[in-house]
Amino acid sequence: MNAEIISVGTELLLGQIVNVDAAIIARELSALGINLLYTSVVGDNPDRLEKAIGMATQRSDLLIMTGGLGPTDDDLTKETAARVAGKKLVLHEESLDRIVTYFNRQNVSENQKKQAMLPEGATVFTNNNGTAPGCAFQTANGATIIMLPGPPSELEPMMTESVVPYLKSGEQAIIVSHSVHIFGIGEAMTAQLTSDLMEGANPTVAPYANEGECFLRVTAKAATKAEADALCAPIIEEIKKRIGDSIYSVDVNSLEETVVNLLRESGKRIATAESCTGGLLAKRITDISGSSEVFEMGAVTYANRIKELLLGVPHDVLAEKGAVSEEVARAMAEGIVKKAGADLGVGITGIAGPGGGTEEKPVGLVYIALSDGKNTWVTKRSPIGRTKSREWHRHCAASQALDMVRRYLTDLPIEAQ
Repeated sequence: MNAEIISVGTELLLGQIVNVDAAIIARELSALGINLLYTSVVGDNPDRLEKAIGMATQRSDLLIMTGGLGPTDDDLTKETAARVAGKKLVLHEESLDRIVTYFNRQNVSENQKKQAMLPEGATVFTNNNGTAPGCAFQTANGATIIMLPGPPSELEPMMTESVVPYLKSGEQAIIVSHSVHIFGIGEAMTAQLTSDLMEGANPTVAPYANEGECFLRVTAKAATKAEADALCAPIIEEIKKRIGDSIYSVDVNSLEETVVNLLRESGKRIATAESCTGGLLAKRITDISGSSEVFEMGAVTYANRIKELLLGVPHDVLAEKGAVSEEVARAMAEGIVKKAGADLGVGITGIAGPGGGTEEKPVGLVYIALSDGKNTWVTKRSPIGRTKSREWHRHCAASQALDMVRRYLTDLPIEAQ
């Protein structure tokens, strides 16, 4: 099946709102094994929108539209799509009842009532997080149009709770996807190591880049889930052989979730001391539900005197080596593990930029230390030869720290480059 996305809204064209809807939908379509061929943004102009819909329904089997379902005069998605498909808009009583209940009154204005007007014969998707329902219907040439509300807080649950099951119900086969998550080698090297696997038709293998890491999605189609899983399994094992210990999980979507799970399984607790990352490592750990079982404390120690006072970093080390050094990172990790009484302690110090770098210590230089109270390991992150943002350096330094903890807990070499 070939699909495309049309996002409706002048505010998207002007850059006033970032189009996260398309990313949400694209991920779900990829997981279903549906080919996404085009994405486009059309302003609140019925003529241009009508042309875009007409073109999309001629060249694609599935069109998913976002936005323009609300009560205002510029919300014209339904009217335009119905006109292209030759459908009348009819009142959907259940949706109207939900809108009345939402506003807690017996009568609603005509513009609110407009949201309950849907193409005749449409499959309706209940909006449990707003007022405008979504829907799906067919055009005369057999293409399917799905319309979803624009706010991501409404679209995302509707996509997962209603649209994905709707799309699956039209498939005679079951589609299963597994994600192999990788830290330590980039998308290009990952693709090079697995290029022949990407030539397969079932299962398929596709690379995706995230911030400072990447993942491979393995997707198979079969009569049952068990059969699809069986098709994926040998491919995943082959990927593991080729990529090795840079794989941090299969189907666990983040390093922090992986680390929290490993800490819980091992019964160990962790504490963090951060300088250039400003508490980002602690935040990422505590973003995970259940992290209170494994996280003792986090300290953001920017000033040298705080490093001395709170963590016991020796004054002469700071004076001689500077705050950004292997010795200080080591002392920070050893200080926080002792201060917290934790099993593991992490220390991070570096230069995130964009200012503050020197020829000797350039922007992007970060030292990350891990201590278990007896032994301490230090990884040095060096600039990669091109300008990166402050946010990128901080995120990747926190990821490196998480990967060091993962490696420690799984008996792998810790000081990976």
